[in-house]
Formats: sequence, structure tokens, C-alpha cells
Amino acid sequence: MQALPLTQSRIQQRGLMSSSEYTFKLVQVCLPEPSKLVVMCDKRKRQCVCLCQVYKSCLDGLLPNYQAFYRVCSRLTKHQSTLLSGQDKQLLVALAGMDVSVPHVAVVSLAVCCRALKLCKVPAAVLHAFDDIRLKPASQVVLGLPEHILAAHAQPSPNPVQLQMTTPFPVTLPECALPADFKKQHGLLAKLHKHLVHRAVLAQHMGEFKSFSTSPFQLNRKGIAHSSRTWQNSEKHVYLFLGYCHHYQQVSQPTLQLFLSSPLIAQFVSFHIAAGHSQLYIRNFLSCAKCVLRWWQSKPGGNHPSFVAGLEWLQTLGLQVADQLPRPSKDPKGLADIGKWMCAADLVHTIHGAEQQSQAQMQQQGVTVETSRDMHDAALAAMIFSHLPPVRLSCIRSLVGPAYLGPCLHPDCKEPSCEGNRLSIMSESPLLMRISLPHHKNARKWGKAVIVFDVPSDLAQLLHTYLGAPRKALLEHHLLIGDACPYVFMDMHGRGFVAAAVLTLYWQKWLVSRGGVPMNPSMCRQVFVDERQSDSATAGPSNQGAAMVMGHSVKQWDKWYDMQYHPRLAQNAVDGMQSWRAAMLQSHTLAAPDLTLSTALHCGHVLVSDSEESQYQSCCCDSDIDIDLD
Repeated sequence: MQALPLTQSRIQQRGLMSSSEYTFKLVQVCLPEPSKLVVMCDKRKRQCVCLCQVYKSCLDGLLPNYQAFYRVCSRLTKHQSTLLSGQDKQLLVALAGMDVSVPHVAVVSLAVCCRALKLCKVPAAVLHAFDDIRLKPASQVVLGLPEHILAAHAQPSPNPVQLQMTTPFPVTLPECALPADFKKQHGLLAKLHKHLVHRAVLAQHMGEFKSFSTSPFQLNRKGIAHSSRTWQNSEKHVYLFLGYCHHYQQVSQPTLQLFLSSPLIAQFVSFHIAAGHSQLYIRNFLSCAKCVLRWWQSKPGGNHPSFVAGLEWLQTLGLQVADQLPRPSKDPKGLADIGKWMCAADLVHTIHGAEQQSQAQMQQQGVTVETSRDMHDAALAAMIFSHLPPVRLSCIRSLVGPAYLGPCLHPDCKEPSCEGNRLSIMSESPLLMRISLPHHKNARKWGKAVIVFDVPSDLAQLLHTYLGAPRKALLEHHLLIGDACPYVFMDMHGRGFVAAAVLTLYWQKWLVSRGGVPMNPSMCRQVFVDERQSDSATAGPSNQGAAMVMGHSVKQWDKWYDMQYHPRLAQNAVDGMQSWRAAMLQSHTLAAPDLTLSTALHCGHVLVSDSEESQYQSCCCDSDIDIDLD
């Protein structure tokens, strides 16, 4: 491998920017086909942010080898890599010898590049060049190499010598006011602290904790293995807590050992309350903290009595948080007052108008990126509401198209024959489409029962039109994913809605553009249940069948979705009492009671009569009783 150093003077001679926030190093590898590597380092010496590998045959354009490399890098970084622009992009393009018309230059880590090159089956000499760079951390090329690259060559840090929680436990939450430098994105995954995630001790802790939580058989763990989604939520809460400790409590080396400090946990809960976070959010963090403590408990020396007391303390704290913090209001009237609610009729009318407009524009203007996006949005909205009982958004996000023939994309699926949540075309004439949802929230509770139904004809025609030329036009417009995107619906960058928040923001923006309100797409389920359970409900599907498509039961309607359930039942009961009272009055005519009793002897007594013809008589028994009472 021959290094071609590019000094600052040489860069200036090329007329390139000399004040870039990055430093560059050009490395050339002798292969049957010459290749170049550009090492791009952050001047703050925090990390090596980019390596760009280019074949000579790619200099005139993006050929399949480089497209595959770029696509794999994007997938490995979960499509969160940064795209360079401006003078930084020009500098990197010039050093790498790439064509100036290259549309995208991604900033990814060295580890991602190594994995991507292996997956793309590049020549072994390139891989040796990368390994050579990794094994020379003192060289000027890798001054900023991130620590997770060197973690494989370092000795693992030992666990704490003494495993126990900080005692005594706080008996009340400390007062907390938001600091002046409060940032909503304060976790370790935020850009400001992201380099801390790769420190050796924390990386070791997170690896062991993930293995403990997600292993199918872990007999010293309570309960079943965490699903991929549960693990992602746990990881998020861990990094938020550690980011808080690092940024606001001046902890320089955040590790999972901080979960053994009950005062820090109490301060973090107070911080959440001061920030106005919901009680559900705080309780989810406390559940995550209990999982971390159980992981510490499973380690050698983790049988200290403070762990049992700590778990009880967290349980008590969670119960009191749930009792004291108010739940967010989901009352339709209150949501309508703050502009977060649309009735079912308005929502159906809005979506129907978008369907008609997208089809009309497609006929008038033909297939363009704009008309294709409009049809995509109309089809997505029609799937969320109007044509079907509101299916869970996770099922819509993970829905793959008929053209996808690969394995199931659900991360927790272990069935070799599973095709995943799929939209299938059963027949073209007449058009028949079917949706199969084996992966839904209650699949485990239902004994892995699959939600299957045929798509209504109007919606099937809309989806069939979109899956043709319009979807192809969108895929060709986005170079990041290309035709490899398996999902039916995609965001503005041609990627599937992998994250729920992305779909929420996308829906809100679309709904506002159609004259609606910024309502969350998950609220469509409550809108539907509110209409179906109301006294003025129109004819429609059976409640039990609609609940089945929605992935739950009618009982959950009353508990979670129908916010008018108790007021409506109470008012119906009060209104019914008035008709009941009127019926009681009409069914019985009030008359003076006839108090004349029979004079037949009972137990030897003479009965009293209040009629005028009879005289008052008493018996000996009566007299005795009177005497005793006196």
C-alpha cells in the first residue's frame, strides 16, 4: 500500500478549501484495477468519519460496484449517515478522483466501511489496507479513530468490585428546575455525546445487557426474551439516562454502573417531571432501570440485599408516579379545542378528496415524481383510515409489496416459511388483493393467529395503480435505496417508514396540507371507535370483526379507545330512569289501603280492627308485653 500524503499547501495549490473542519489523507492500493481510499478525519480528533473507496472504472459514473457499496453502507448505518455538501464534498470528490457529478457523498464510520466492503466482495487487498490502518492507531491517518474500532485490541474493563446499590434510598424526589442549557436531545445518541457510546466499558456493558435481555433462553432472567422493539426502547432509555448524567451531573465516564445510584435515578425522574414528560414515559424508564438491576443481580457478587430493596423502591416509585402524574387528555372535545381531533366524517371526506385528486392529476399530467408522490400519499391515507378498520401503524409500516420475494423482514421472526406482513395480488382480472399480517401486537397472545382479509375493490384499484408506474418513478428518483426498497410505502427519501415517529410527522404534514389538523395517525383508531360506539353510529362493520382487524378486542375499545364510554353510559342510565319512572306511575293507580284485617284468631290473640263497627280489644299477651315494656 502506498500512501500519498496531501499537505495543506498541496490542497491550496489545487484551489480547494483550506479551512475545512476535516482533514484528508489519500491512500492508493495497487490492484489489478487501481483503487483509492480517502481517509477523512474530524479535526477535533474524535473520530474517523469517512472512508471512500472508488474503482477507476467508476470515475465516469456510479457503476454497480459502487452503488452496492453505498447501499450497504446506508443499510448498516440504518440510513442515518450524513451527506456532505458544498466545499467539503468538492474536496473529498477531488481527492478521491471521483467524477464531479457524483450526487451523494456519505459520511460513515470506518467500521461500517469495513463491513460494507466485505459484503460487497471487494478484492482482499482493499480489506488488508483497512486492517493495516486499524492496526496503526498512532499514524497521522487515524488520529481521530473512534474507540470502538480499537476495542477489539484492548483488555475488557472489569466489573465493579462491589455490586450493591447506593443506600439509603431517597424517601422523596428532589426538587428540580430545568437548567438554562436544557436540551431535548441530551442522550448519548445525540450528536453532542455520540462518541461516548463507543467507549470500551460502556460497549461491554451494553453488549452483555443486550445478550441478557434478548437471549431466547436465559434462565436467570425473569420472563421471556425482549423483542427487538422492546430492546430498542430499553436502549433509548439507557442512553437518555446516561446522557443526563454526563451532561447535567458531570459524569465523565457514563456506564451502566450509574443505575446502581438511587439518588441519580430520583434526580432523573424529577428532571422528567420538570420537563413535562408523561407518566407513561417515566414508568417505561423505571421498568428499564429494573431490567438493568436484574442484569447486575445475575452477575457474580450480585446477591447483595440492596438489589432486592432497590427493585422494591423502583416499584413503589413507579406506582406513585402513575398515581400522582395526570394522564394526557384523550377526550374528543378537549382534543378538538387544541386542534388535535377530526371527526370520522371529516377525515373520510378529506381522504376521499385526496384519492380523487391524485387520480385526476395522474390522468392529466401523466406519471411524474410529483403526481406519483400524491398517489402514494393518497394510498397511504386510505390504508390508515376510511376503507379499512384502522390497522395498527406498525403493520402498515412493515407491509411489503407483491414484488418482494425475499425472507420475512421482521427482526424477531423465526418461521422459515413466513413471508412477513404482505400485500399480495391474488388475481388481476377481476382484481383481487389480499393483506396478510402475521406480525401484529397481539400475535403471541392469539397463538400466532394471522390477520387476513381481502382488500375492498376501491382501495385495491388505488393500490394497484400506485404499485405500477408511480412507485417505479419514486424508486428511480431516490438513489439511496433504489429498487431494493421492499416496503409498499416510503418516506421522502425513498426509505421505508422504519421509525414510527417518521410516519407520524409525515402524516401530520400531509393532513395539514389537505386542510386538516396535525393529528397523530394513531388517533384514527380512537376516531373510529368513538364513532362506532356513539349513539348516532351509522351502519357499518360488526364491532367484534372491526376489533379483530385492528388487532385487539371490543373490551379494549371500552378501556383505551372509547373516552366517552363512562359518560355515555351514565347519561343513558339517567335518561332511561325518566321513562322508567313514568312507566311506574302509569302501571299502578294509587288507592287508599284497606287496613281491615281478619278477626280469625291467630295464636289465641284477638286482632285489632280500625273499622268503626269493631271495638278495640287486647289480649293477655298484649298486656304483658305492655307491662314489660313499661
